Amino acid sequence: MDGNALDRLPDFLKTLGLPEEPMGNYFADDSPSAGFTPAPGELPTHEREMKNEIDWQQVFGSFSCVMGNIWRARRKKTAAYFSAEQFGCPGGAFWLGFMKPQTETIIHYVSSGIPDRMKGEFYCESPDELRKIFDSVDPPPATGKYCIFKPLSLFEPGEQPEIVSFFLRPESLCGLHQLAAFVTNDPEVVISPWSAACGSLVIWPRKYMARGQMKAVIGGWDPSARKFFKTDELSFSVPFEMFRRMLQRFEGSFLTTETWQTVLKKIERSKRTWGEAP
Repeated sequence: MDGNALDRLPDFLKTLGLPEEPMGNYFADDSPSAGFTPAPGELPTHEREMKNEIDWQQVFGSFSCVMGNIWRARRKKTAAYFSAEQFGCPGGAFWLGFMKPQTETIIHYVSSGIPDRMKGEFYCESPDELRKIFDSVDPPPATGKYCIFKPLSLFEPGEQPEIVSFFLRPESLCGLHQLAAFVTNDPEVVISPWSAACGSLVIWPRKYMARGQMKAVIGGWDPSARKFFKTDELSFSVPFEMFRRMLQRFEGSFLTTETWQTVLKKIERSKRTWGEAP
C-alpha cells in the first residue's frame, strides 16, 4: 500500500476521533500467514441441495460467522480470511461472492422458516420475496481464492485494498458521512441497503463499483451480527479511491473547523462513557 497514505492515516483517524484503524478488504489467491478463518468444510451449494447431498446438521453445527472472525481480527490486530472451503456460514459464502444462487434451506431459514421443521429468522416476510431479493442482489463473484480483511497497517508495499471499512459510533460516523460528500460532490453518496452485516462490507460496495458508481455503505444493522459490534457501533465501507481522496483532502474540509471541535468533545464523552478514554 502507498506509504504516503499510511503516513497520513494517524492524523486522519485522530481528527475523526477514531482509536481503531480501518480494515482493508481484497481478494487474493494466497492466504495471509496468520489470522482468523473458519474450519474447512464442503460448500452447501444449491446444486448439492437439489441432490440431497448436504448434511445441514453438520453445516449449522460448524457455523462460524464472518463478522465473528472479523471481530476477533480487529481485537488482535490481525487478518480474517475466507474462501469457498473456509466459509463458516452459508449466508457469508453468498454475501462474500463464493456461492450463488442461495440454497432453499437458507432462504427459508432467513425468512419464515419451514413449519414443523425449522424456525425462521423473519428478516424477510416470505421465501418468495427473499428469493427475489437475492436474485436482485446477485453478488459479484469472488475475484480470488480468498476474501481477506486486515488492518491497513498490515498491507505490504504493492498490496492495496479494494474496500476500506471503518467500525465506529455515530459521532465519528457523521464526520465520514459528510466527508464522503465533500470528496465526491454526490449528495446521495452514502447508502445503507439491506443485507447481512458482511454484505455491507463487501458485496454492496463492489456492486456499485461494478456499475461505475462510488458509494459509501453504512452497515451493521443485521441483528444476528450485532454481538460482534461494540455497543452503538456501525460499519462504514468505502472504495479505496474514495478513501484515498479522504486522506488527501480532509484537512481542507469541515473537519478543521470549530464546528467539528464541538463534535470531538462529544466523541470524548462517549469514550469515557464506554470506558475507552485513555
